[in-house]
Amino acid sequence: MKKRSVPAALGVALVVVAVTAVAALAQNYPKVREFRLERAMPAEAEACIECHRTEHPGLYADWARSRHASAGITCLDCHQADPVDKDVSQEHYRQYERSDTPWGRKEYKVPVAGVVTPKDCSRCHPDEVKQYSRSKHANTIEIIWKIDPWLNKGMNSDNERKTGCFYCHGTVLKMKDGKLDSATWPNVGVGRVNLDGSLGSCTSCHTRHRFSVMDARKPEACGQCHLGPDHPQIEIFTESKHGDIYAAFGHEYTWDSAPGTWTPGVDFRGPTCASCHMSGAGTVRTSHDVTERLSWETQAPLTVRPQDFKPFPARTDWKTERDKMAEVCGQCHGRKWIDDFYVDFDKAVEEYNEGYFKPAKAMLDQLYEKGLLDQKTFFDEKLEVEFYELWHHEGRRARMGAMMMAPDYAWWHGFYECKHRFNGFMEEANHLIKTGSKAYVYPTFPGTGGDTTRPPEIFGKQ
Repeated sequence: MKKRSVPAALGVALVVVAVTAVAALAQNYPKVREFRLERAMPAEAEACIECHRTEHPGLYADWARSRHASAGITCLDCHQADPVDKDVSQEHYRQYERSDTPWGRKEYKVPVAGVVTPKDCSRCHPDEVKQYSRSKHANTIEIIWKIDPWLNKGMNSDNERKTGCFYCHGTVLKMKDGKLDSATWPNVGVGRVNLDGSLGSCTSCHTRHRFSVMDARKPEACGQCHLGPDHPQIEIFTESKHGDIYAAFGHEYTWDSAPGTWTPGVDFRGPTCASCHMSGAGTVRTSHDVTERLSWETQAPLTVRPQDFKPFPARTDWKTERDKMAEVCGQCHGRKWIDDFYVDFDKAVEEYNEGYFKPAKAMLDQLYEKGLLDQKTFFDEKLEVEFYELWHHEGRRARMGAMMMAPDYAWWHGFYECKHRFNGFMEEANHLIKTGSKAYVYPTFPGTGGDTTRPPEIFGKQ
């Protein structure tokens, strides 16, 4: 048996090292985008477009003016499905049996799904979908089922949820008799559970069928869901100096800059929701994970760091994310301004946590322990409602108002209302403890009976 020469052995070793290095590096390779530009579209795609041009002219007009259309992306590139996919529309097959249109013939028959999911979008936008998948948006159904008494106690009806809560948070899509179940559709909620297993809906922000980046960059896109007594970010933004600048100069902004190139001071003067929480600035890269750049969870009952939010811990470090947000702010503000802003914000969080939430929560626990409040349901006793609204309404407004520099929401709609809610809660609670009386239970509570089963698609079989 011949001994391998030293140079030959060294060569083999170098090859092994090189192969190992390449394998280790491969995990960092970005996914290849499946994009193509063709000079013509297949006949099946042409049939889709021509049929929808007649049947749904508004839909067609949106697509025709989109970047997708300019790049040769047709209906089939997004909607075509495998015949065995769970979300294939059986009803759509009947379109190919029509005699009143030249496009309703069998030779154009293709399985399609009415719902376009992030998994579908990932064929061309893999990085954006990966970022979105780890965000609170995509996972919001899991979050609300872990913290929301309305769902867990069945204190609202299934239809109240579908037309209200789930319209923004998302439904768990199901099929019935070959078409989408009306109990779960229509819905483009940010956390929608799709039949292909993906979470969310890109069209929550990039509305169909234009899919405009301009649409998603404007604060009104976020204001579809982030409004009202419990999370009035659009109202807070409108009151803030940022919102005032947008109202005065928004018509001058360059909204349609290419993704990743939208630049403060060049394309826009004052920030929007997207420019702070998602768009790139300086060395901070664009991200579709809105959980990034957050240093506090201001929507939680007790304000915590994002990685300490038990229903959905962020895979981030709050100091790193605060530095990112500070760099975004630094495009227009000096470091002293930014540092002092965070001093104010952190102090507002501390005052809410220590002065309002913790004492109220301790009192609520004491009332339950003494049997003065009934734990079978929720919202059927006044003190339960008072405690809920202390953190869910006034407490959120106080923290978010401070966070977004809207003084009226930080004070009059926020801490001012917190004081009244807290005082009323504590007065009645102390009275119950002093007298040993049980809280009055509302004999009727309308609109209850919603299903309390947690979605097995998220939580598995219970």
